Amino acid sequence: MVLQEPKRHLDHVYFVESGLISLRIVAAGSILETAVIGYQGAVGASYLLGGHLPTHQSVVLIPGNAHRIRVEDLRRIMNENPDIRERLFRYVQALSLHCAQSGLCGVRHAREKRLASWLCLASDAVGADVLPVTHDYLSSVLGLRRAGITETLNRFEEQQLIRKTRGVLQIEARKCLAQKACSCYRLISGTYAAPESVTPAS
Repeated sequence: MVLQEPKRHLDHVYFVESGLISLRIVAAGSILETAVIGYQGAVGASYLLGGHLPTHQSVVLIPGNAHRIRVEDLRRIMNENPDIRERLFRYVQALSLHCAQSGLCGVRHAREKRLASWLCLASDAVGADVLPVTHDYLSSVLGLRRAGITETLNRFEEQQLIRKTRGVLQIEARKCLAQKACSCYRLISGTYAAPESVTPAS
């Protein structure tokens, strides 16, 4: 299910309660995921605050629940309540850094570190250690060969970090998996906790 298409006006903002949303750039038949949005996140907030047409596509990866509000209604609420506007602004700042850091990560960090980071970020976003994702999906959104994804996941399983079943990844040793992740994971997760204090890093 697609919630947001690039270069199209939005009628609603979605406040996610459960599930996982993939924020991605689609060009020339290729997909590049720049962020994942889970509970406590919002789809469409950047458009609301920036006033520009969306540049990303937002697709439901793991079905869940969300509250939907019309853009004009939320804009009115923000004008009446500066605290809500400020909270949304801080969230959009954090999401923007997430997108920027994902781009840097894709060109600077090794496959194992990138994959560990994605698994940890997705797990954080859904608030669970069970992720219904396939090797093909991870290959497409991370821009990595499927064989490389499979090889790395097999190694993680041998190290008892994860357990694989068909179409599902179960994180078994979260702390150890986070140690495998690149610095992007700690930076991105930290900026959602305190967005005003974090800037992109290489």
